[in-house]
Amino acid sequence: MIKAVLFDMDGVLFDSMPSHVEAWYETFKKFNIPSTKEELFLHEGRPGFLTIDMFFMKTFGRNASSEEQTEVYKQKTEIFIDLARDLPMPGAKEVLDIVKKMAYKSLIVTGSGQYHLFEKIENYYPGTFKKDEMVTAYDVKIGKPHPEPYLMGLEKAGVKSNEAIVIENAPLGVESAVAAGIYTVAVNTGPIEPQVLLDAGANCIYRSMIHLAEDLENLFVRLNTKDGILK
Repeated sequence: MIKAVLFDMDGVLFDSMPSHVEAWYETFKKFNIPSTKEELFLHEGRPGFLTIDMFFMKTFGRNASSEEQTEVYKQKTEIFIDLARDLPMPGAKEVLDIVKKMAYKSLIVTGSGQYHLFEKIENYYPGTFKKDEMVTAYDVKIGKPHPEPYLMGLEKAGVKSNEAIVIENAPLGVESAVAAGIYTVAVNTGPIEPQVLLDAGANCIYRSMIHLAEDLENLFVRLNTKDGILK
């Protein structure tokens, strides 16, 4: 039986991925690191320092130093703040309302290390999430697509893998949740083909959070029945 729903943040609760991708793209240009917006989206969910290391290795054949990581991420954050609209994802509130009605726990598992992260969440979704139950870039050592973030989310929720579902929008996040043994719902809010999310292991896929909200109660019923996946 379901007891908790673990949410990714960017691209699920907030319509922020275009700003993140643009911020990474402009930052890497400043450091003479080639990238495309398409590949940057595919790295969504990975902690920032790991993304920086990956592109440094690809470009310079080495990891970034701690000083370089700090400077690159600082500039990326500044550009993101200038670009970001911080608008809630359409349909997210309706999804959260249904989860609350079902008396399931709601937790956030994000690769983000944004400053004042909880304050932003509390501003748009007051009283929905607990700060000490969030998993962010500051909590993990490996990050998505490794199962570590979602295993940590299960631990903070106090539930087993078959007592939770994950709502994700990015291939790396889907891989992470699936590797943690959790039923994974993909919402395709980005510019990728749906098959990419299915290939990453998503159990089902919706076109948007609005479409998920329309079917979520039915999905819970299907998963909680004796013939469902969660037993």
